[in-house]
Amino acid sequence: MIRFFFSADPLRDTGRAMAAGALLVGLLLIGFGLLVFILKDLFAFLAAAVFFMAGFSAIIYAVRIYWLTRKIKPPSDDYRENVEIHYPDFFE
Repeated sequence: MIRFFFSADPLRDTGRAMAAGALLVGLLLIGFGLLVFILKDLFAFLAAAVFFMAGFSAIIYAVRIYWLTRKIKPPSDDYRENVEIHYPDFFE
């Protein structure tokens, strides 16, 4: 004989699933908060290390951009033959 597990009230099952999810999230948040409270020196050190590395990364990026702009040669002259600059007249 085949038994079908059919719930007559899907709203009840949905509510139970949401309650279980909320309970799990709450327990995880409490556990993480307790871990941060106990190991605050470690987390402060990790946060400081992340900001320190981000600062060095930004400095290196700025130096690279500055160095590349210094390597670009300026044009030898600003005058070019057969070049006309046209300004559109918007009031025509």
